[in-house]
Amino acid sequence: IARQFGISVIKPRAALVPLTLSGKLHDSLRTLSGVSVRATVSCRGKAFTEAILFTHRGLSGPAILQISFYWQEGQAIVVNLVPDIDVLETLKGLRATNPKQELQTAISSFVPKALAQYLCQEFHGQKNMADQSNEMLQKVSNMLCAWKIVPSGTEGFRTAEVTLGGVDTAELSSKTFEAKNVKGLYFIGEVVDVTGHLGGFNFQWAWSSGYAAGQYV
Repeated sequence: IARQFGISVIKPRAALVPLTLSGKLHDSLRTLSGVSVRATVSCRGKAFTEAILFTHRGLSGPAILQISFYWQEGQAIVVNLVPDIDVLETLKGLRATNPKQELQTAISSFVPKALAQYLCQEFHGQKNMADQSNEMLQKVSNMLCAWKIVPSGTEGFRTAEVTLGGVDTAELSSKTFEAKNVKGLYFIGEVVDVTGHLGGFNFQWAWSSGYAAGQYV
């Protein structure tokens, strides 16, 4: 409708949406479907520390939904699975105090057991902590704290919470939400290029913009 009246529209895309994986990474991570962990997820200078959830399609959970605002196709996201711990120093400490402990058991003290098992399969290192070199412990720490993942896409509007883009706000009155150049035509809520993070902000925007416009219709 906006385009019919020559009103500018910012290209809409899905946001607050799960990210999908493909190829070998997707196949290997499918075994973790249902596993959840608190993590910091970052992309393009933005970071969110909340739960992430491994799914049969890829990654979901609040931290992933939030970062989907900023992720663009082809870019990597960086996942810190242990945001509150100095993992390298902790692992060195465990090597000294529990030399016979297996690496997988040590990692299980940071993340869920299934995830620890998956990560250990990636390292191909020695089993016991006593046999772990500083180089190997650094490798383990890097993957736990800076795991780079390149999503293949998103689940799209089918599961998205909101839409990014929409009717350009420059085309509307900020007081009445009436189109500046088309008298009697109003746009409110999600159809406008205004989008908030998780937490009820998008509901509030829908209600508030609807109420404001309603005073003038």
